[in-house]
Amino acid sequence: MFILNYIAIMAVTISTSLTIIDFNKNTSLIGWRVVDDVVMGGQSNGDFKLNNEGHAVFSGTVSTANNGGFSSLRHRFDKLNISKFEKIKIRVKGDGNKYQFRVKPNQFNQFSYTTYFQTTTAWETIEIKLTDLIPTFRGRILDMDNYKGKELEEIGFLIGNKKNQKFQLLIDSIILE
Repeated sequence: MFILNYIAIMAVTISTSLTIIDFNKNTSLIGWRVVDDVVMGGQSNGDFKLNNEGHAVFSGTVSTANNGGFSSLRHRFDKLNISKFEKIKIRVKGDGNKYQFRVKPNQFNQFSYTTYFQTTTAWETIEIKLTDLIPTFRGRILDMDNYKGKELEEIGFLIGNKKNQKFQLLIDSIILE
């Protein structure tokens, strides 16, 4: 009986994760888009590509000139029902800068649900509880409930630390658990 219970628990554990992306040398970058502050007259410049090891690289420069100061990366996909998941795990290697992780249950929402994470220069896994993501629009917290974690149609990253800086964020995987 113990063995059957153990097998049942293992089966549930195995099926309770969903890989949104696991980058490798053959990963298509279709659906990923860099959006910089140039949309409002700024001069920041971001780039997104795969490196020789197959990791995604979001890099560039942030400029505060002309009231700018951000670069962002987003990925849109078919709507997912994520109601059985509680957290998202992102495996990244940063540059010591602070980044924002962003999600949208509907790509047409003007606002995003966000949280910040600090990077190091080593590979690390950042765990984010879905219900800890707060609604924001253009840097302002909205008077709404936190993310309910029911549907997901867009994920993204943003850097905008109110200073001129170079940045580089390597992304290995993004997994729901």
